[in-house]
Amino acid sequence: MAQARRAAPGGVTPIYLDYQATTPVAPEVTAAMRPWIDEKFGNPHSPHRMGREAAAAIEIARERVLTALRKAPGKLYFTSGATEAANWSLKGAAARLPEGKRRIVTIATEHACVLDTVEWLGGQGYEVDILPVGSDGLVDLDLAADRIDARTGLVAAMLVNNEIGVVQPVVEIGEMARGRGALFFCDAVQGLGRVNLPLEACDMAAFSAHKIYGPKGIGALWIRDGVDIDPLLHGGGQEGGMRSGTLSPALCVGFGEAARLLTDRFEADRQHVERLWEIARNLTADWTLNGSAARRYHGNLNIRRDGLDSARLISDVRQAAFSAGSACASGSGRPSHVLAALGLSAPEARSSIRLGFGRYTTEADLAEALGLIAAAADRQSSRAA
Repeated sequence: MAQARRAAPGGVTPIYLDYQATTPVAPEVTAAMRPWIDEKFGNPHSPHRMGREAAAAIEIARERVLTALRKAPGKLYFTSGATEAANWSLKGAAARLPEGKRRIVTIATEHACVLDTVEWLGGQGYEVDILPVGSDGLVDLDLAADRIDARTGLVAAMLVNNEIGVVQPVVEIGEMARGRGALFFCDAVQGLGRVNLPLEACDMAAFSAHKIYGPKGIGALWIRDGVDIDPLLHGGGQEGGMRSGTLSPALCVGFGEAARLLTDRFEADRQHVERLWEIARNLTADWTLNGSAARRYHGNLNIRRDGLDSARLISDVRQAAFSAGSACASGSGRPSHVLAALGLSAPEARSSIRLGFGRYTTEADLAEALGLIAAAADRQSSRAA
């Protein structure tokens, strides 16, 4: 059940519609983490009782995340977030590619943590091929089949796009990679708990707790059994010698509790998002949808209106929190590479907004926020006329 907005010191908090940037922390997660911040503060790598208790809590959390992954055969390593997990998987896998297999193929709409890492690898002597997408945001499978060739050693594709919600055909892409003897990495951050995870087609996958109602500062890299990559961090030999650094029991426990809730609530969350999607589409029927209408996650609505200044709209509608795209891209000042890849012009990209909703969005709040956004957009249009 969605929870009401909580009062803030300056009044009522804005209606939150930025679920792709981060999700509210579930109350159950906060409660589960609290003891590990207060009295149970032991280092999980220490041999005394407090350390052993912390280590045991981390292993319970790991099992809960693996359960959310439907016990896919592989190992789960906790990281500081999905950016670290993507960097580690791509750099660690690339380091082991043999001569003649040092070609990396990815997609133009990937998250910056993938594209920037692949670009860095290109500077280290690897051959990089970035596949375009169509106006619907989807990669052409015939093109992918042609470009994932015998020289390819590593392929990366995002499951659910963080900006436009489009779901890439990762099963088919993973099968192509496997057929060419290449490893397949999937950024599954926006997919966990939202769509079915096709980990059977993946060799590595990245996840993030704060996208599933957990805390910020922790993510995970799943690596299929039999796949070997080099460590990214060296030091104390934690995480089986694969990822050095002291783990935070509180963050791990929070991730585990969020994953437990996700497993229990998957169908209820899905049905709630479908109801919200219907409301949102009905109230934004005069806006243009960015990306595929058929292959997408319905908790992400990326839309545009001709002539709109999305930055001004966000500033004008202070009663709602929404965005013009990726929080990472917004912070860097870079224009959206995702919208550009769809073929949108600069004015069309500037006229686009992203609305994200989920477990704690009420139907009434969504309708209210969309009304405020539409009214502000109409005011902009009337001033420009």
